[in-house]
Amino acid sequence: MTSASVLPARLAASFLDDPAVRAVFDAVGVAGDEVRIIGGAVRDAILGRNPREIDYATTALPATVARRGEAAGMRAVPTGIDHGTVTLVTDGRPFEVTTLREDVETDGRHAVVRFGRDWTADALRRDFSINALSVEADGTLHDPAGGYGDILNRRIRFIGDADTRIAEDRLRLLRFFRFHAQLGFGAFDADGLSAAIRARAGLRDLAAERIGQEMRKLLLGSHAVPVVAAMQDAGILEVVLGIAYPVQLRRLVAFEAAAEIDARFTRRLAALGARVVEDVDRVALRLRLSNAERDGMAAAVTASTRLDPPPPPDELRRAAYQLGAEGIAGGLAQAVATGGGPILPWVAAFRSIQDWPVPQLPVSGADLLAAGMRPGPAIGAVLRTLEEWWIGEGFAPDRVALIRRMQQIVASQQ
Repeated sequence: MTSASVLPARLAASFLDDPAVRAVFDAVGVAGDEVRIIGGAVRDAILGRNPREIDYATTALPATVARRGEAAGMRAVPTGIDHGTVTLVTDGRPFEVTTLREDVETDGRHAVVRFGRDWTADALRRDFSINALSVEADGTLHDPAGGYGDILNRRIRFIGDADTRIAEDRLRLLRFFRFHAQLGFGAFDADGLSAAIRARAGLRDLAAERIGQEMRKLLLGSHAVPVVAAMQDAGILEVVLGIAYPVQLRRLVAFEAAAEIDARFTRRLAALGARVVEDVDRVALRLRLSNAERDGMAAAVTASTRLDPPPPPDELRRAAYQLGAEGIAGGLAQAVATGGGPILPWVAAFRSIQDWPVPQLPVSGADLLAAGMRPGPAIGAVLRTLEEWWIGEGFAPDRVALIRRMQQIVASQQ
């Protein structure tokens, strides 16, 4: 630990001046009870980042938190009341407030807890030192697990014995890697990595939904690529996904950066875990994906076969028209991931199609009925014939030309 990691007496965090944040402090921290902001928000403030959410811990019991919040004009939602968590909503913003806890019993999946008033005991039951810091309303900083130095030194360290902490909750194994992916910290803590490798088989006992939630956060992390590679080397990725292709993920992320497109979980997961549609089925089952997520990934894998190599402009526009904006983006992304060679041709293809206004066929079944056709399957057949001709002409024929073509087809069938 460096000399610069001496714990400051006060934390300079802009959120401490936020009226909504202070309202929770004022509402809950009365009548001898103490309340602090804890965990990720404190860590992010030390890193100079804006926290996405702010969570509190308190000595007050859940029912007391709810009563005090409502008395202050807030809405109290019992989001995790059995585990001591009440969400207070003020100014339209939710803040989780959790009563201090101590573990009574753990089995690797669930923990039996009791409420307490010991801040140190509550902090030391948490997963990593970087998540165990807390701050009072006046900025007073508390660090019973030595997390401040770990934050400054970019180190993710289990609190206490790493094997024991993972045995208490095996999901912590994935959280170890997820925080590396999100925060971009450097080398893995040797004790933590060794413990994760020893405990990897236990991931099979966790609910697929819980693993899926962690993988969502991990894959969207700014440093997902090196972390996934480390998980592969450690034999952990195989337990989570079965067969996986980290090189494909690396190519996709490079494509995202070059094409300046936002990361999508399903695109990154498809790149990491799939080459054929059967792979998508396997991954969807392992992570308990929604049907929409599974179908989107399968569509991207299927579309990628017609986009590798990048097609000429007319074929690319045909694909964009048939697949839609989301479908063409997913198909190109998967084609990049599974393809070979430079990614720049796919980047050029994506950019050329990105702002292309996808046209709409200027005629419909109503026009065919007006031309004298009877309702039935023949209507759809003629429309498909018209659409193919229109696409083949580069989408150039207007409604007048299409009506003329339609009349010719109808006349030939009579």
